[in-house]
Amino acid sequence: MSPPGQHPTAPRPLRQGHIFLGPTIAACVTLFLAADPATAADTIPQVIGNLRNWLVGLLAGLATLFLTVGGLRYLMAGGDPGEVESAKRALRAAATGYGLAALAPVIVEVLKSLVGAP
Repeated sequence: MSPPGQHPTAPRPLRQGHIFLGPTIAACVTLFLAADPATAADTIPQVIGNLRNWLVGLLAGLATLFLTVGGLRYLMAGGDPGEVESAKRALRAAATGYGLAALAPVIVEVLKSLVGAP
């Protein structure tokens, strides 16, 4: 329901929590771009190891972003059930991301065995 005097289709005012979203995204992008580039890999196991490291870093970074967004949405929900549910979805996505980051080395080992790399 819109506040009195506000048109129902008018955009919602910017909440305080959204102020932190921009710097959080900027920090994640900066960390991703500033990562030390992998040296030239000579063997398939080195390439797969580098792939695993990038995959874990990317998944952990995205999960941290979703954790931050979900936490801020939960704090700023103000009891609104729709906002609380959105925050819970973001927190579940973060948990899934951390789980995938933890399983990434196992997935890479399965790929190594499929390729036949030592």
